[in-house]
Amino acid sequence: MELAYVCDWEKRPKSTHCPSIPLVCSWSCRNLVAFTTDLKNDDDDNKDVSHMIHIIDTDHPWDVYSINSGHAEVISCLEWDQSGSRLLSADGDGQIKCWSMSDHLVNSWESVLSSSLDGDPIVALSWLHNGVKLALHVEMSGSTNFGEKFSRVKFSPSLTLFGGKPMEGWLAVTVSGLVTVSLLKPGGALLTASESLCRLRGRVALADIAFTGGGNIVVAATDGSSSSPVQFYKVVVSVVSEKCRIDTELLPSLFLRCTTDPLRREKYPAVTHLKFLTRENSEQVLLCASNQSGSIVECWSLRKEGLPVNNIFQHRSPVVGEKQPTILKWRILTTTNDLERVSAVALPKLPISISNTDLKVASDTKFCPGLGLALAFHDGSIQILHRLSLHTMGVFYGSSSSSGPGQRPGDESAIKRQRTGGPALHFKALQFSWTSLALAGVDNHGKLHMLRVSPSMGQVLELNTTLRHLLFLLEYCMVTGYDWWDVLLHVQPTMVHNLVEKLHEEYMRQNQALQQVLATRIVAVKASLCKLSTATAARACDFHAKLLLIAISSTLKSLLRPHVLNTPDKSPGDRLTEICAKNTDTDIDKSLQQLIQWVGDFVLYLLANLPNQVRARQHHDRPANENAGNRASPGTTPPTQEPWNTLIDECCLLPSQLLVPSMDWAAAHDGVIVKLQGKQPTEAAVRKGLSMSAGGGASTPWRSTPGRTPRPPGPSQKMDNLRCVHMGVCPTEESKACTRCGCVTMLRSPNKTNAMKQWEQRWIKNCLCGGLWRRIPQSQT
Repeated sequence: MELAYVCDWEKRPKSTHCPSIPLVCSWSCRNLVAFTTDLKNDDDDNKDVSHMIHIIDTDHPWDVYSINSGHAEVISCLEWDQSGSRLLSADGDGQIKCWSMSDHLVNSWESVLSSSLDGDPIVALSWLHNGVKLALHVEMSGSTNFGEKFSRVKFSPSLTLFGGKPMEGWLAVTVSGLVTVSLLKPGGALLTASESLCRLRGRVALADIAFTGGGNIVVAATDGSSSSPVQFYKVVVSVVSEKCRIDTELLPSLFLRCTTDPLRREKYPAVTHLKFLTRENSEQVLLCASNQSGSIVECWSLRKEGLPVNNIFQHRSPVVGEKQPTILKWRILTTTNDLERVSAVALPKLPISISNTDLKVASDTKFCPGLGLALAFHDGSIQILHRLSLHTMGVFYGSSSSSGPGQRPGDESAIKRQRTGGPALHFKALQFSWTSLALAGVDNHGKLHMLRVSPSMGQVLELNTTLRHLLFLLEYCMVTGYDWWDVLLHVQPTMVHNLVEKLHEEYMRQNQALQQVLATRIVAVKASLCKLSTATAARACDFHAKLLLIAISSTLKSLLRPHVLNTPDKSPGDRLTEICAKNTDTDIDKSLQQLIQWVGDFVLYLLANLPNQVRARQHHDRPANENAGNRASPGTTPPTQEPWNTLIDECCLLPSQLLVPSMDWAAAHDGVIVKLQGKQPTEAAVRKGLSMSAGGGASTPWRSTPGRTPRPPGPSQKMDNLRCVHMGVCPTEESKACTRCGCVTMLRSPNKTNAMKQWEQRWIKNCLCGGLWRRIPQSQT
């Protein structure tokens, strides 16, 4: 593990950001990180505290969007939905709010729905499961079929509508032992119900929520005392007569192992962390018990065991087909030794299969993503433990000294050193990315730290093995549609060419239907990879141009293709003529003039640059041709290509005959991922109160200075990359940019034709590459 960057808050004269208690953090599949702080107003007349939610894109961490949540009490839970486009927040007063993007912009959010249990603090919160679950098989990482690498697991949604469509909603557990469910009806209304977890309600200090393959929900709850049992409940949600119904059932419970150990019975009095290992596995749970100076972690598993039969019935003849009665019982898998006091826990989101074969292959190939869980300690360090054996896989040593944080393998004294000058820096919230290759932590000063987590946990690997691991995770992101920024953190410039070639080879081995589904996604992945190296930067422009050409081609086909074919006996030409005669907007060339003009300019640009490409190719191939000529017989000469040479001559004259436009389609990528590649001190932008410093191998961490993103001197023509129109040197219209590729387009449409409006509607949620949109301040455009 190593530090990638740190986000700090800009100092303000009359307000300060401070961590809330408890501090929470959540990481979406689109690589958006949400975390909380409290904003204290130091004005003499007004000393209010605002409970803030901050949302950042991990590639533009300086562009933070801060929401004054309106929560009356401290925010206790944050939870992203499965698509990464909506966020739930809950507080200590029982208020739950659902936030969604305004105008589909990652830096513009609004509260659209809410529910409330007045005065009953929320301790656990989760979206209902939509029934989609994949399993990642390390054993099949060498297979040519994506379906074998990433298999669909049979999993039922928590609640279904007519036709089996999953119903959306959320579930929360309160401190008084209530479970509340809010369902989103198709019309937009909210259906809410509450029920007690059991007949005898008691205090719930900690709780967590998991889902079963049969569509049930399992809730784990504890009152916070290590001497009390950890209770488990099955929750079934249904809709009866337009009303939400909740049924609960008590499941087997457990007592912590440390409470039965005579040496530790009184040592760890409080349960501080309670987590299911994965949200789709309710049969494995992680428990942490602590005192003022230390902690111990236990991992438990629910197993089905045979029920012993009394001796009286041992000699009874068994009935044909009768099975031995079984019972579910919690068994401890493993436990740690005494640890420093745990301050935060992060669990992996990568759905790696944990079958014996997969675990063996993962061990042999040193593939670690999805197998480790992270523990943060009050001394500032982080340990990653194996999720089953709890043995240490990696350590990160934080530091509040001027030398900056870093990794110090074997430095045992670093854990035990004493710090002076204020409270020790430690993490109060941790979250893994969705491929487990990055770890975000928020410390007790409200700073956000981004850590790289090596796929092999620092173990030395051959280059081919490293490439195979990164390729495997890139393929997973392609299949699921998740953002792959955290994978790019580990791609070195020297790896880019091989990764692009291997990714293309694997893609071409898939069936035609899957290739069609992934056609644009793989081009976007290639473009992201090529931007990481100066040697392949030109190819990134080619891939962005290809994305636009594919989109324009699909749009033209959709406009020309009839929706209903009522005359199958006619030829395609006759049908096209009939459609054009009925269509009132037949001038498609005028409606899509900007796009067609761009295609024409692009073709002219390619032809004008063809001689340069041929010259470079000939210079590259000349030694090989000379060797081939020397080996050939003296009487043979290479065949001439007269038509090809004529085309080259005509292309050479093209710039003198007409004005060849310059193609600046690919916008300059201003994300932090490119700045982190060189691992050298670099300056970054500061916006909206966040400053940034970076580690990741640099000799000294760098810290930014307040200001805008630096731009090249002199005026330059701004381009709307989506509509293919010029916006002028100083655009007056508001713009938005893609978080992934940097594509810039106007926020509001200047077009009036239906065809162009349809084109714009295609990209209202996502960019051509699949990235999200963020609003650009006018000072930046």
